[in-house]
Amino acid sequence: MNGPILVLEGVRKSFVARRIIDVSRLELAAGESYVLTGENGSGKTTFLRVLAGLEVAEVDACSFDGRPVDLQAYPGWLRHEVIYVHQHPYLFRGSIADNIAYGLKARGMAASACEPLVREAVVWAGVGNLLDVPSHRLSGGEKQRVALARARVLHPRLFLLDEPTANLDAEARQQTMRLIRDLCDANSTVVLACHDREIIELPHMHRLHMENGRIEDRNSHAAGV
Repeated sequence: MNGPILVLEGVRKSFVARRIIDVSRLELAAGESYVLTGENGSGKTTFLRVLAGLEVAEVDACSFDGRPVDLQAYPGWLRHEVIYVHQHPYLFRGSIADNIAYGLKARGMAASACEPLVREAVVWAGVGNLLDVPSHRLSGGEKQRVALARARVLHPRLFLLDEPTANLDAEARQQTMRLIRDLCDANSTVVLACHDREIIELPHMHRLHMENGRIEDRNSHAAGV
């Protein structure tokens, strides 16, 4: 396994009197794929959102690629390295191409430089036939593929995907699975929270199981708990 891209120590978060996250240590290796399993309400989504800087938690120590990070004061450079894709992605008004280009333009890239990247992302996601469809009329599976393309075009080093195949019909699920397999085969680190057996059983997928706030590495005797 490659060296760690993310190391966490002492992550805790509570809602009222309930401790929903209580992880003493967890390492994610660069270029590896992880599936985070657990019952509904076990804290999987909250944990991903903490990693993405969308939720605040107590964190004793964190480093990304060997660089110390304060997740509570989430630095701008880390937002370029970590991308979170929601289970129900929000698409902006406008075209699919505009949605995919959004992050690139937000980072100051010129439209002329965005265009070839967006075209490649459209082909990758298989949404070329939808370019004239208003974003609010897309199905759940179509929105998920656009959201994955919008994330991938930014080339983050860590993808955080929350239930990417949940509530999709069979065809949409298979289309999304193709994109997930491709992300997992690439040189990025991928963490997926899900119950999908096909994702759990993907080759080289490392299973992390969340229960009572703790995370157990189901592939190793050395648990991140």
